[in-house]
Amino acid sequence: MNPAPLWIGGSFRPSADGLPGFRAFNPETGRPISGEYPTSGLRDLDTFLDAASGVAPALAAAPAESIARFLEGYASRIESRAVALSGLAYEETALPVRPRLFEVELPRTLKQLREGARIARSRNWREPVIDTGANLRTLRGPLGKPVVIFSPNNFPFAFNALSGSDFVSACVAQNPVLAKAHPGHPHVTEALADLAQEALAAAGLPPGSIQLCYGLDETAGFALVGDRRVGAVCFTGSRTAGLALKAHADSAGIPFFGEFSSTNPVFILPGALAERGEALASEIATSCLMGSGQFCTKPGLLVLPACPGALAWLETLTGLFASAPPATLLAAGVRDRFEAALARWERAGARRLGGGGPVTQAGFRVSPALFGVDARTFLANPGELETEAFGPAALVVHDIDPREMPSLAARLEGQLTATLLSDHAGADEALYTPLASVLRTRAGRLLNDKMPTGVLVSPAMNHGGPFPATNQPGFTSVGLPGAIRRLTMLYCYDNVRPDRLPDELGNPNPVPGLWRLVDGNWISGDID
Repeated sequence: MNPAPLWIGGSFRPSADGLPGFRAFNPETGRPISGEYPTSGLRDLDTFLDAASGVAPALAAAPAESIARFLEGYASRIESRAVALSGLAYEETALPVRPRLFEVELPRTLKQLREGARIARSRNWREPVIDTGANLRTLRGPLGKPVVIFSPNNFPFAFNALSGSDFVSACVAQNPVLAKAHPGHPHVTEALADLAQEALAAAGLPPGSIQLCYGLDETAGFALVGDRRVGAVCFTGSRTAGLALKAHADSAGIPFFGEFSSTNPVFILPGALAERGEALASEIATSCLMGSGQFCTKPGLLVLPACPGALAWLETLTGLFASAPPATLLAAGVRDRFEAALARWERAGARRLGGGGPVTQAGFRVSPALFGVDARTFLANPGELETEAFGPAALVVHDIDPREMPSLAARLEGQLTATLLSDHAGADEALYTPLASVLRTRAGRLLNDKMPTGVLVSPAMNHGGPFPATNQPGFTSVGLPGAIRRLTMLYCYDNVRPDRLPDELGNPNPVPGLWRLVDGNWISGDID
């Protein structure tokens, strides 16, 4: 059986490297799925980069309306095949069709694509700034080079290299995309590539605006992110793999935007425990176990105060984990890394409170587990105990004076999220303020009295944070136009004649609704 073709320069063609291919696996059975996919090496890589680089000038000059029509047309094509795509993703990931894939993730994906179309049409992503007195003007523009996107395994649509926020951001900024499919769901990505090709043709955009490869050997992966033909790299995945790629990108001066790991601490204040302890136990267990615990925003570290009722509450939470059924993980490697993380916790002094027993069923299944460690032991070894366990497990740090919570928070690594659960009547205010002050610089998103698992598609969302959550704490990978800024460069025009300026800088009213910062004031409309 011949491997599936690559998408290079607007056409599907076989790999030129002749490397061994791979297959996806069904996580529920542990068996390979029919259909082989190619592993690309340096020959394919050179062809990819030449094709993507060659189309960059034409894509940068394309009308904004064409970009918008592509994103809208692509969304409509995905929507029309939602049932089939959801079934395909289920086979490759074991994520439930309903509600997860069909009713949650696909609608979110469509919203991202359509929001990208709206912003492309408005051109507000360009953020024009005009100083009329100095005759100095800037705006954001394309990189003029392709953006390489590495997608994760846990969101086959919403973070796919061919449909996720990184993809939308690169397209709106009018950069070519070189998408690296995740080996866990190549069938889904292949189906998306067919739909994207149709949408490109219908919108009149260059067919080589998007390239797709399925697998890269290590040499080619490092060479790709370190090639000076690349404009930027977006990566979501493990810290080990991400940092290895980042080192090669850094050596070539290529911007690298990586999301690596996060334990997303949840601090439970005494008043909240007294007010609604049983409800909180249920909410936390649901958030930890949702999607088999395979969310980058899963609350993996719980900080429980030493206060009346804490021990009984912990027993309740332990029972919820112990009674949870086995969970199916995305791949054998995910399962192995999950079990290794739990073993690392135990070696560092944590003890298993409940769950975590052997699983005899087929596939990549594990038993949910809750671990506990006292605050003194945690503070003696935070590096080991803060290890992310990507799966259905959480670590509870208990027996801590609530007044010492800020000191513990100050020892934590950078996080995507940090959550404080407090009393609604205000009993926890004196504890909240100093703790929130410390956590504010430890996490990209600070939450009060809700679980962090969901990441809303909103202009106000921040899906980022200090290292090791990401390597670029000033940027977000979700929420437009914020996510687009990562994949642009600033174009500055100094004393350039009005008729030579881009419309956003020289035309009195280029697009209805376009906002411009003119002499320190945001305006929408004519420039006086």
